[in-house]
Amino acid sequence: MKKLAILTLFISLFTFSQKSFAHCEIPCGIYGDSVRVTLIAEHIETLEKSMNQINELSKAGDKNYNQLVRWVVNKEEHAKKIQDIVSQYFLHQRIKPVSPSEVEAYAKYTNQLALLHQLLVYSMKAKQSTDLEVIESLKTTLDKFSHSYFQNHTH
Repeated sequence: MKKLAILTLFISLFTFSQKSFAHCEIPCGIYGDSVRVTLIAEHIETLEKSMNQINELSKAGDKNYNQLVRWVVNKEEHAKKIQDIVSQYFLHQRIKPVSPSEVEAYAKYTNQLALLHQLLVYSMKAKQSTDLEVIESLKTTLDKFSHSYFQNHTH
């Protein structure tokens, strides 16, 4: 009897867990898509400031290594936050797979996947350097994703 109850519980949990899609990976149904895009933009702005500060501090004759390290750590953290939002929020939960037979929807789906992947790669590159071209690439890619995502989208 106890085994049957455990089996029933396991099957129920597995069945219902397949249908849960929320920002926190529980079925709360609360989404803030525009908030997430705004957060990514803010993280990009912080990355840019961090890079500028690192470049400025690196040129100084008498280097303040404490501040330099703090800006490097800040840059790393904000690049990681972009990666987390892109992966955890958009890729895991909001961008839904589409059948290739739905030609127009599939084209939009693959375009959004490619743009999100680019955001992940540029975030990685932001960790690796202080090249401000990476910032421009992040901004441009986020803008393209935002236009694609919010076209005919309610959140």
